Amino acid sequence: WGQVYLRGLLTDGKRKSVEPMAARLGEDGNRQALANFITTSPWDPARIRAQLAWRMEEAIGPDAFVFDDTGFLKDGTASACVSRQYTGTAGKVTNCQVGVSLHLASETASTAVNWRLFLPPSWDPASPKADADKVVRRDACGIPDDVGHVEKWQLALDMLDETRSWGLDVPLAIADAGYGDAAAFRHGLQERGLNYVVGISSTLSAHLGDAALVAEPHAGSGRPPMAKYPDKPRSVKELVIAAGRKAARPVQWREGSRPGAGRSGRRRMYSRFVALRIRPAGREVRQNTDGPELPVRWLLAEWPAGESEPVQFWLSDLPSGMPLTTLVRLAKLRWRIEHDYREMKQALGLAHFEGRTWGGWHHHVTLVSVAHAFCTLQRLARTPKNPKDTAPA
Repeated sequence: WGQVYLRGLLTDGKRKSVEPMAARLGEDGNRQALANFITTSPWDPARIRAQLAWRMEEAIGPDAFVFDDTGFLKDGTASACVSRQYTGTAGKVTNCQVGVSLHLASETASTAVNWRLFLPPSWDPASPKADADKVVRRDACGIPDDVGHVEKWQLALDMLDETRSWGLDVPLAIADAGYGDAAAFRHGLQERGLNYVVGISSTLSAHLGDAALVAEPHAGSGRPPMAKYPDKPRSVKELVIAAGRKAARPVQWREGSRPGAGRSGRRRMYSRFVALRIRPAGREVRQNTDGPELPVRWLLAEWPAGESEPVQFWLSDLPSGMPLTTLVRLAKLRWRIEHDYREMKQALGLAHFEGRTWGGWHHHVTLVSVAHAFCTLQRLARTPKNPKDTAPA
């Protein structure tokens, strides 16, 4: 029934929920059997994800683990973990589920190999924000008793630990500002021996990299005062603006979708970037830092020629000698995950699951990931003869 479900996801048709898939599959389309397989069958999705990760690591040769999340818009309130919450899918607070995903990504391909369903505080009986009606629904939705509210960045670290336990060893992590703004997430990556290039908000505070601690005079009695940085930290946006437009350098990092001159017939992506060495500040950073001196990191900012100020920011702990082109290429690698989500939602029915159970959701997103991996393998097996051959299916 797993093979039948996958064929249903890969067939033409706008809707990829059980009933329309069963209708399209003809004599194989046993609606009841498909519904039982995806919703109530006890098969473990982690075993499928592990095999998927092994196969795709070999095929892709990933440069990075990429973490992200996407919304599953819902009309009702009966599905597991549905709540009014923000999702970038809608660009606003709306009624939805939110799934956190881990992708393997290289310059040429990417695919999701692990998932978590985010449980809002309203579904957690131990949370002060618990909603009595939603807590009662946990049993009907099959949510395990030991599952409580966990921040998305912690779910990402949990997925990382599980994925690495399967034997995958990728040395770099990439994420957007929803994860990069959390100093605890960055520290968790550092503890696990991974370098990172993560998006950050323009308001994150920092000192310049050459800022030095200054020891205050000690009167000779009591504990000597701790050395401090003489100036207050500034936002990363202020630091880049202070560096000025002249600090921005032009960088090309990949081929885009627009036609242009060149061997591939497509225009390369181009913008201007500023790279500074900084010391991120803040209470959360200090809690994860040994001693008074703050660690030095890369601040990367995109400042297009036509903009009056920088438009996007990243933080990285890659070595000090890292070329600007490499920093930009890795920071921009996250675009592949938007491509993954678009294909899984538009062509493979990622958001079409109509079941209400915790297990059913995990079964569905796992098989959609397998279907997407199949499409990715087909593309990788082709030898492009013209630009159209490399377009998304």
